[in-house]
Amino acid sequence: MLRLAFILLMITAPAVQAQIGLPNVRLPALPQVPLANTERLLSTDTQTDLGALRDVRRLRVRDLIRRNRALLQADPNGAAIVRGEILAVSPEQSDLDAASAAGFTVLRVRTLDGLDVRIVVLGVPPGMDALRALQKLRALAPSATFDYNHIYTNSGTLVTAAAGSAALQSDQQDSTAQQPMKLGLIDSGVDTAHPVFNGAPIHQHGCPAGPVPDPHGTAVASLMIGRSVDFHGAVPGAQLYAADVYCGSPTGGAVDALADAFSWLASERVAVINVSLVGPPNVTLEAVIRMVVARGHLVVAAVGNDGPAAPPLYPASYRGVVGVTAVDSHRRVLFEAGRGPQVRFAAPGADMSAANSVQTFGLVRGTSFAAPIVAGLLAERLQEPDRQAAERAVDDLAHRAVDLGAAGPDPVYGWGLVGGDLAPEPRLSAARTR
Repeated sequence: MLRLAFILLMITAPAVQAQIGLPNVRLPALPQVPLANTERLLSTDTQTDLGALRDVRRLRVRDLIRRNRALLQADPNGAAIVRGEILAVSPEQSDLDAASAAGFTVLRVRTLDGLDVRIVVLGVPPGMDALRALQKLRALAPSATFDYNHIYTNSGTLVTAAAGSAALQSDQQDSTAQQPMKLGLIDSGVDTAHPVFNGAPIHQHGCPAGPVPDPHGTAVASLMIGRSVDFHGAVPGAQLYAADVYCGSPTGGAVDALADAFSWLASERVAVINVSLVGPPNVTLEAVIRMVVARGHLVVAAVGNDGPAAPPLYPASYRGVVGVTAVDSHRRVLFEAGRGPQVRFAAPGADMSAANSVQTFGLVRGTSFAAPIVAGLLAERLQEPDRQAAERAVDDLAHRAVDLGAAGPDPVYGWGLVGGDLAPEPRLSAARTR
Protein backbone atom coordinates (compact mmCIF):
# COMPACT_ATOMS: atom_id res chain seq x y z
CA MET A 1 0.00 0.00 0.00
CA LEU A 2 2.82 2.41 0.79
CA ARG A 3 4.35 1.77 -2.62
CA LEU A 4 1.00 2.34 -4.34
CA ALA A 5 0.61 5.59 -2.43
CA PHE A 6 4.05 6.67 -3.62
CA ILE A 7 3.14 5.86 -7.21
CA LEU A 8 0.01 7.98 -6.90
CA LEU A 9 2.12 10.81 -5.45
CA MET A 10 4.49 10.63 -8.41
CA ILE A 11 1.57 10.83 -10.84
CA THR A 12 -0.32 13.66 -9.16
CA ALA A 13 2.49 15.81 -7.75
CA PRO A 14 3.62 18.71 -9.93
CA ALA A 15 6.85 18.14 -11.82
CA VAL A 16 9.77 19.22 -9.67
CA GLN A 17 11.90 20.48 -12.39
CA ALA A 18 15.29 15.40 -16.57
CA GLN A 19 22.85 5.19 -30.85
CA ILE A 20 25.64 6.82 -32.61
CA GLY A 21 28.86 5.38 -31.24
CA LEU A 22 30.04 7.67 -28.45
CA PRO A 23 33.77 7.86 -27.80
CA ASN A 24 34.51 5.85 -24.71
CA VAL A 25 35.36 7.14 -21.32
CA ARG A 26 36.47 3.64 -20.43
CA LEU A 27 33.64 2.26 -18.34
CA PRO A 28 34.14 -1.47 -17.80
CA ALA A 29 31.22 -3.50 -19.11
CA LEU A 30 28.70 -4.69 -16.57
CA PRO A 31 27.28 -8.22 -16.69
CA GLN A 32 24.27 -8.50 -18.97
CA VAL A 33 21.93 -9.90 -16.30
CA PRO A 34 18.34 -10.17 -17.60
CA LEU A 35 16.04 -7.61 -16.03
CA ALA A 36 13.71 -10.44 -15.06
CA ASN A 37 16.44 -11.66 -12.71
CA THR A 38 16.89 -8.27 -11.11
CA GLU A 39 13.19 -8.16 -10.31
CA ARG A 40 13.65 -11.16 -8.01
CA LEU A 41 15.39 -8.76 -5.66
CA LEU A 42 12.03 -7.03 -5.21
CA SER A 43 9.34 -8.24 -2.87
CA THR A 44 6.13 -9.77 -4.23
CA ASP A 45 4.02 -6.75 -3.37
CA THR A 46 6.47 -4.49 -5.19
CA GLN A 47 6.21 -6.61 -8.33
CA THR A 48 2.45 -6.09 -8.37
CA ASP A 49 3.10 -2.36 -8.61
CA LEU A 50 5.52 -2.48 -11.54
CA GLY A 51 2.84 -2.08 -14.19
CA ALA A 52 1.52 1.08 -12.57
CA LEU A 53 5.07 2.34 -12.04
CA ARG A 54 5.88 2.06 -15.74
CA ASP A 55 2.91 4.30 -16.48
CA VAL A 56 3.88 7.12 -14.12
CA ARG A 57 6.08 9.14 -16.47
CA ARG A 58 3.85 8.36 -19.45
CA LEU A 59 0.87 9.83 -17.61
CA ARG A 60 2.88 12.89 -16.57
CA VAL A 61 4.03 13.45 -20.13
CA ARG A 62 0.51 13.04 -21.46
CA ASP A 63 -0.77 15.57 -18.91
CA LEU A 64 2.02 18.00 -19.82
CA ILE A 65 1.02 17.79 -23.48
CA ARG A 66 -2.69 18.14 -22.67
CA ARG A 67 -2.06 21.34 -20.71
CA ASN A 68 0.12 22.85 -23.46
CA ARG A 69 -1.41 21.64 -26.73
CA ALA A 70 -0.53 24.83 -28.58
CA LEU A 71 3.19 24.30 -27.89
CA LEU A 72 3.68 20.57 -27.40
CA GLN A 73 2.62 17.34 -29.04
CA ALA A 74 3.49 13.65 -28.83
CA ASP A 75 5.93 11.87 -31.09
CA PRO A 76 4.88 8.44 -32.49
CA ASN A 77 6.04 6.79 -29.24
CA GLY A 78 4.14 9.19 -26.98
CA ALA A 79 7.15 11.27 -25.88
CA ALA A 80 6.68 15.03 -25.62
CA ILE A 81 8.15 17.19 -28.38
CA VAL A 82 7.98 20.88 -29.25
CA ARG A 83 5.16 21.26 -31.74
CA GLY A 84 6.18 22.02 -35.32
CA GLU A 85 9.95 21.84 -34.78
CA ILE A 86 12.67 19.56 -36.18
CA LEU A 87 16.35 19.83 -35.18
CA ALA A 88 19.30 19.59 -37.55
CA VAL A 89 22.91 19.19 -36.41
CA SER A 90 25.32 21.36 -38.42
CA PRO A 91 23.45 20.89 -41.71
CA GLU A 92 25.11 21.75 -45.02
CA GLN A 93 23.70 24.76 -46.85
CA SER A 94 22.52 22.41 -49.60
CA ASP A 95 20.49 20.50 -46.99
CA LEU A 96 18.88 23.73 -45.78
CA ASP A 97 18.15 24.78 -49.36
CA ALA A 98 16.40 21.45 -50.01
CA ALA A 99 14.40 21.83 -46.79
CA SER A 100 13.43 25.38 -47.73
CA ALA A 101 12.24 24.26 -51.16
CA ALA A 102 10.03 21.69 -49.41
CA GLY A 103 8.40 24.38 -47.26
CA PHE A 104 10.49 24.19 -44.09
CA THR A 105 11.68 27.42 -42.45
CA VAL A 106 14.62 28.23 -40.20
CA LEU A 107 13.14 29.28 -36.84
CA ARG A 108 16.40 29.81 -34.97
CA VAL A 109 20.04 28.76 -34.92
CA ARG A 110 21.99 27.86 -31.79
CA THR A 111 25.72 28.18 -32.33
CA LEU A 112 27.44 25.97 -29.79
CA ASP A 113 30.76 27.75 -29.46
CA GLY A 114 32.11 25.34 -26.86
CA LEU A 115 31.52 22.40 -29.18
CA ASP A 116 32.09 23.89 -32.66
CA VAL A 117 28.65 22.89 -33.90
CA ARG A 118 25.34 24.49 -34.88
CA ILE A 119 21.85 23.35 -34.00
CA VAL A 120 19.34 24.59 -36.58
CA VAL A 121 15.69 24.54 -35.53
CA LEU A 122 13.45 24.05 -38.56
CA GLY A 123 9.77 24.95 -38.68
CA VAL A 124 7.46 22.31 -40.15
CA PRO A 125 5.32 23.33 -43.18
CA PRO A 126 1.67 24.12 -42.34
CA GLY A 127 -0.54 21.04 -42.32
CA MET A 128 2.34 18.56 -42.08
CA ASP A 129 2.53 16.39 -38.97
CA ALA A 130 5.80 15.84 -37.12
CA LEU A 131 6.30 12.23 -38.20
CA ARG A 132 5.86 13.02 -41.88
CA ALA A 133 8.08 16.10 -41.55
CA LEU A 134 10.94 14.08 -40.04
CA GLN A 135 10.61 11.37 -42.69
CA LYS A 136 10.63 13.95 -45.48
CA LEU A 137 13.74 15.70 -44.19
CA ARG A 138 15.61 12.43 -43.80
CA ALA A 139 14.69 11.54 -47.39
CA LEU A 140 15.74 14.97 -48.70
CA ALA A 141 19.10 14.95 -46.90
CA PRO A 142 20.01 11.38 -45.88
CA SER A 143 23.51 12.33 -44.75
CA ALA A 144 22.26 15.02 -42.33
CA THR A 145 21.19 14.49 -38.71
CA PHE A 146 17.54 15.32 -37.98
CA ASP A 147 15.29 14.56 -35.01
CA TYR A 148 12.39 15.90 -32.98
CA ASN A 149 12.93 18.57 -30.34
CA HIS A 150 12.14 16.23 -27.44
CA ILE A 151 11.31 17.42 -23.92
CA TYR A 152 13.27 16.00 -20.95
CA THR A 153 11.84 15.90 -17.43
CA ASN A 154 13.08 15.49 -13.86
CA SER A 155 13.58 12.11 -12.20
CA GLY A 156 12.62 12.64 -8.57
CA THR A 157 9.99 13.95 -6.17
CA LEU A 158 10.27 16.57 -3.43
CA VAL A 159 8.12 16.99 -0.34
CA THR A 160 8.40 20.44 1.26
CA ALA A 161 7.83 21.71 4.76
CA ALA A 162 8.45 24.77 6.88
CA ALA A 163 11.84 24.60 8.53
CA GLY A 164 12.96 25.97 11.85
CA SER A 165 15.42 28.82 12.10
CA ALA A 166 18.23 26.52 13.14
CA ALA A 167 17.83 24.58 9.90
CA LEU A 168 18.24 27.76 7.88
CA GLN A 169 21.32 29.15 9.63
CA SER A 170 24.08 29.53 7.10
CA ASP A 171 27.58 28.31 7.73
CA GLN A 172 29.83 31.22 8.59
CA GLN A 173 32.98 29.65 7.23
CA ASP A 174 35.42 32.02 5.60
CA SER A 175 34.71 32.15 1.87
CA THR A 176 38.45 31.97 1.20
CA ALA A 177 38.25 28.33 2.33
CA GLN A 178 35.96 27.43 -0.57
CA GLN A 179 37.24 24.79 -2.90
CA PRO A 180 38.20 26.15 -6.33
CA MET A 181 36.83 23.13 -8.21
CA LYS A 182 33.97 23.55 -10.69
CA LEU A 183 30.81 21.52 -11.04
CA GLY A 184 28.27 21.73 -13.84
CA LEU A 185 24.52 21.39 -13.51
CA ILE A 186 21.89 21.11 -16.26
CA ASP A 187 18.50 21.34 -14.63
CA SER A 188 15.84 23.87 -13.65
CA GLY A 189 16.72 27.14 -11.90
CA VAL A 190 18.57 27.46 -8.57
CA ASP A 191 17.42 29.70 -5.71
CA THR A 192 20.79 31.28 -4.92
CA ALA A 193 19.23 33.20 -2.00
CA HIS A 194 18.80 29.99 -0.03
CA PRO A 195 21.09 30.04 3.05
CA VAL A 196 22.86 26.81 2.02
CA PHE A 197 24.40 28.76 -0.86
CA ASN A 198 25.64 31.65 1.28
CA GLY A 199 28.95 32.78 -0.17
CA ALA A 200 29.05 30.01 -2.75
CA PRO A 201 30.09 31.14 -6.25
CA ILE A 202 27.17 30.19 -8.53
CA HIS A 203 27.29 31.11 -12.21
CA GLN A 204 23.89 30.89 -13.92
CA HIS A 205 23.01 30.58 -17.59
CA GLY A 206 20.03 30.03 -19.83
CA CYS A 207 17.19 32.44 -19.06
CA PRO A 208 17.26 35.76 -20.98
CA ALA A 209 14.80 37.40 -18.57
CA GLY A 210 16.79 36.36 -15.50
CA PRO A 211 16.93 33.36 -13.17
CA VAL A 212 13.74 31.35 -12.51
CA PRO A 213 14.28 29.43 -9.23
CA ASP A 214 12.69 25.99 -9.04
CA PRO A 215 12.54 23.34 -6.29
CA HIS A 216 14.15 20.56 -8.33
CA GLY A 217 17.17 22.53 -9.51
CA THR A 218 17.61 24.05 -6.05
CA ALA A 219 17.50 20.64 -4.36
CA VAL A 220 19.99 19.08 -6.78
CA ALA A 221 22.35 22.06 -6.48
CA SER A 222 22.25 21.88 -2.68
CA LEU A 223 23.28 18.23 -2.77
CA MET A 224 26.27 19.24 -4.86
CA ILE A 225 27.63 22.37 -3.14
CA GLY A 226 25.24 23.35 -0.32
CA ARG A 227 26.50 24.16 3.17
CA SER A 228 24.85 25.30 6.40
CA VAL A 229 25.22 24.59 10.11
CA ASP A 230 23.67 21.13 9.83
CA PHE A 231 23.58 20.49 6.09
CA HIS A 232 26.26 19.89 3.48
CA GLY A 233 26.43 18.67 -0.08
CA ALA A 234 29.06 16.46 -1.68
CA VAL A 235 31.58 19.30 -2.18
CA PRO A 236 30.41 22.24 -0.03
CA GLY A 237 31.31 25.68 -1.30
CA ALA A 238 32.66 24.59 -4.69
CA GLN A 239 31.89 26.67 -7.77
CA LEU A 240 28.62 25.76 -9.46
CA TYR A 241 27.94 26.46 -13.12
CA ALA A 242 24.16 26.04 -13.34
CA ALA A 243 22.34 26.02 -16.68
CA ASP A 244 18.56 26.42 -16.45
CA VAL A 245 16.97 24.63 -19.42
CA TYR A 246 13.39 25.31 -18.28
CA CYS A 247 13.12 29.03 -17.40
CA GLY A 248 9.51 28.46 -16.39
CA SER A 249 8.44 27.73 -19.96
CA PRO A 250 6.09 24.92 -21.09
CA THR A 251 8.72 23.99 -23.68
CA GLY A 252 11.42 23.84 -21.01
CA GLY A 253 13.76 20.88 -21.12
CA ALA A 254 13.85 20.80 -24.92
CA VAL A 255 16.87 19.29 -26.66
CA ASP A 256 18.07 22.56 -28.19
CA ALA A 257 18.20 24.12 -24.71
CA LEU A 258 20.15 21.13 -23.37
CA ALA A 259 22.57 21.44 -26.29
CA ASP A 260 23.13 25.12 -25.49
CA ALA A 261 23.75 24.23 -21.83
CA PHE A 262 26.37 21.61 -22.71
CA SER A 263 28.05 24.11 -25.02
CA TRP A 264 28.25 26.75 -22.28
CA LEU A 265 29.69 24.29 -19.76
CA ALA A 266 32.23 23.06 -22.30
CA SER A 267 33.32 26.62 -23.08
CA GLU A 268 33.74 27.25 -19.32
CA ARG A 269 35.83 24.06 -19.08
CA VAL A 270 33.63 22.50 -16.41
CA ALA A 271 34.91 18.94 -16.21
CA VAL A 272 31.98 17.17 -14.50
CA ILE A 273 28.38 17.86 -15.55
CA ASN A 274 25.31 16.55 -13.69
CA VAL A 275 22.05 15.94 -15.58
CA SER A 276 19.18 14.76 -13.34
CA LEU A 277 16.78 14.69 -16.30
CA VAL A 278 15.38 11.82 -18.35
CA GLY A 279 13.73 11.29 -21.69
CA PRO A 280 13.76 9.25 -24.91
CA PRO A 281 16.74 8.66 -27.20
CA ASN A 282 17.41 11.62 -29.48
CA VAL A 283 20.14 11.74 -32.13
CA THR A 284 20.78 15.47 -31.64
CA LEU A 285 21.34 15.11 -27.90
CA GLU A 286 23.46 12.03 -28.47
CA ALA A 287 25.65 13.87 -30.96
CA VAL A 288 26.16 16.73 -28.50
CA ILE A 289 27.06 14.36 -25.65
CA ARG A 290 29.45 12.53 -27.98
CA MET A 291 31.31 15.81 -28.52
CA VAL A 292 31.32 16.64 -24.80
CA VAL A 293 32.72 13.23 -23.84
CA ALA A 294 35.31 13.43 -26.61
CA ARG A 295 36.64 16.64 -25.04
CA GLY A 296 37.31 14.90 -21.73
CA HIS A 297 34.24 15.90 -19.73
CA LEU A 298 32.34 13.47 -17.52
CA VAL A 299 28.55 13.51 -17.88
CA VAL A 300 26.76 12.09 -14.82
CA ALA A 301 23.04 11.34 -15.23
CA ALA A 302 20.15 9.87 -13.25
CA VAL A 303 18.91 6.54 -14.65
CA GLY A 304 15.28 7.47 -13.93
CA ASN A 305 12.38 6.13 -11.91
CA ASP A 306 10.31 4.17 -14.43
CA GLY A 307 10.97 0.85 -12.69
CA PRO A 308 13.18 -2.19 -13.23
CA ALA A 309 11.41 -3.48 -16.33
CA ALA A 310 11.15 -0.15 -18.15
CA PRO A 311 13.12 0.66 -21.32
CA PRO A 312 16.34 2.62 -20.73
CA LEU A 313 16.12 6.38 -20.34
CA TYR A 314 18.50 8.99 -21.68
CA PRO A 315 21.02 10.61 -21.44
CA ALA A 316 22.05 8.11 -18.72
CA SER A 317 21.96 5.22 -21.21
CA TYR A 318 24.32 6.75 -23.76
CA ARG A 319 27.72 5.08 -23.88
CA GLY A 320 30.30 7.06 -21.95
CA VAL A 321 27.74 8.63 -19.58
CA VAL A 322 27.96 7.71 -15.89
CA GLY A 323 24.49 6.46 -14.98
CA VAL A 324 23.45 6.65 -11.31
CA THR A 325 20.78 4.79 -9.36
CA ALA A 326 19.51 5.57 -5.86
CA VAL A 327 19.33 3.71 -2.55
CA ASP A 328 17.45 4.40 0.68
CA SER A 329 18.84 4.70 4.21
CA HIS A 330 19.00 0.89 4.45
CA ARG A 331 21.17 0.73 1.32
CA ARG A 332 18.37 -0.88 -0.69
CA VAL A 333 17.85 0.21 -4.26
CA LEU A 334 14.67 2.27 -4.72
CA PHE A 335 12.00 -0.03 -6.12
CA GLU A 336 11.21 2.56 -8.82
CA ALA A 337 14.82 3.02 -9.98
CA GLY A 338 15.82 1.90 -13.47
CA ARG A 339 17.95 -1.20 -13.98
CA GLY A 340 20.35 -2.23 -16.69
CA PRO A 341 23.92 -1.89 -17.97
CA GLN A 342 23.57 1.90 -17.85
CA VAL A 343 23.78 1.78 -14.02
CA ARG A 344 27.37 2.55 -13.03
CA PHE A 345 27.04 3.68 -9.41
CA ALA A 346 24.51 3.82 -6.59
CA ALA A 347 24.26 6.74 -4.17
CA PRO A 348 21.80 7.93 -1.52
CA GLY A 349 18.54 9.14 -3.06
CA ALA A 350 15.87 8.80 -0.37
CA ASP A 351 15.27 9.31 3.36
CA MET A 352 17.23 12.56 3.17
CA SER A 353 16.65 16.27 2.84
CA ALA A 354 17.67 18.96 0.35
CA ALA A 355 17.12 22.69 -0.11
CA ASN A 356 13.90 24.01 -1.62
CA SER A 357 13.35 27.17 -3.68
CA VAL A 358 11.07 28.62 -0.96
CA GLN A 359 14.14 28.72 1.32
CA THR A 360 13.13 25.73 3.40
CA PHE A 361 14.22 22.12 3.20
CA GLY A 362 12.34 19.12 1.86
CA LEU A 363 12.47 15.37 1.82
CA VAL A 364 13.63 14.07 -1.56
CA ARG A 365 13.35 10.74 -3.31
CA GLY A 366 14.55 9.56 -6.69
CA THR A 367 17.58 8.99 -8.85
CA SER A 368 17.64 12.77 -9.49
CA PHE A 369 19.10 13.24 -6.03
CA ALA A 370 21.67 10.44 -6.17
CA ALA A 371 23.36 11.67 -9.35
CA PRO A 372 24.60 15.00 -7.88
CA ILE A 373 26.38 13.14 -5.09
CA VAL A 374 28.28 11.03 -7.61
CA ALA A 375 29.01 14.14 -9.69
CA GLY A 376 30.53 15.82 -6.64
CA LEU A 377 32.72 12.82 -5.85
CA LEU A 378 33.96 12.67 -9.44
CA ALA A 379 34.64 16.43 -9.48
CA GLU A 380 37.06 15.92 -6.60
CA ARG A 381 38.97 13.61 -8.92
CA LEU A 382 38.66 15.51 -12.21
CA GLN A 383 39.04 19.28 -12.17
CA GLU A 384 39.94 19.87 -15.82
CA PRO A 385 38.51 18.17 -18.91
CA ASP A 386 40.86 15.35 -19.89
CA ARG A 387 39.83 11.99 -21.34
CA GLN A 388 42.54 9.90 -19.67
CA ALA A 389 42.08 11.66 -16.34
CA ALA A 390 38.32 11.11 -16.66
CA GLU A 391 38.91 7.37 -17.05
CA ARG A 392 41.12 7.35 -13.97
CA ALA A 393 38.54 9.31 -11.95
CA VAL A 394 35.80 6.80 -12.74
CA ASP A 395 38.09 3.83 -12.09
CA ASP A 396 39.19 5.26 -8.74
CA LEU A 397 35.61 5.82 -7.61
CA ALA A 398 34.64 2.31 -8.76
CA HIS A 399 37.41 0.80 -6.65
CA ARG A 400 36.11 2.67 -3.61
CA ALA A 401 32.48 1.65 -4.10
CA VAL A 402 30.79 -0.62 -1.55
CA ASP A 403 29.60 -3.73 -3.37
CA LEU A 404 25.86 -4.30 -2.94
CA GLY A 405 23.51 -6.93 -4.33
CA ALA A 406 25.09 -9.65 -6.45
CA ALA A 407 28.84 -10.00 -6.09
CA GLY A 408 30.72 -7.70 -8.43
CA PRO A 409 29.24 -5.08 -10.76
CA ASP A 410 25.60 -5.65 -11.63
CA PRO A 411 22.70 -3.88 -13.40
CA VAL A 412 20.98 -2.95 -10.13
CA TYR A 413 23.79 -1.21 -8.17
CA GLY A 414 26.50 -0.92 -10.82
CA TRP A 415 29.90 -1.03 -9.14
CA GLY A 416 28.19 -0.33 -5.83
CA LEU A 417 27.43 2.43 -3.36
CA VAL A 418 29.45 5.64 -3.15
CA GLY A 419 28.85 8.66 -0.96
CA GLY A 420 26.94 6.64 1.60
CA ASP A 421 27.89 9.11 4.33
CA LEU A 422 26.75 12.16 2.34
CA ALA A 423 22.97 11.80 2.68
CA PRO A 424 21.70 14.87 4.59
CA GLU A 425 19.64 13.72 7.57
CA PRO A 426 15.88 14.33 7.25
CA ARG A 427 14.73 16.75 9.96
CA LEU A 428 11.19 17.68 9.02
CA SER A 429 8.44 17.35 11.60
CA ALA A 430 5.44 18.03 9.37
CA ALA A 431 5.61 17.74 5.62
CA ARG A 432 3.14 18.60 2.90
CA THR A 433 3.24 17.50 -0.70
CA ARG A 434 3.87 20.15 -3.27
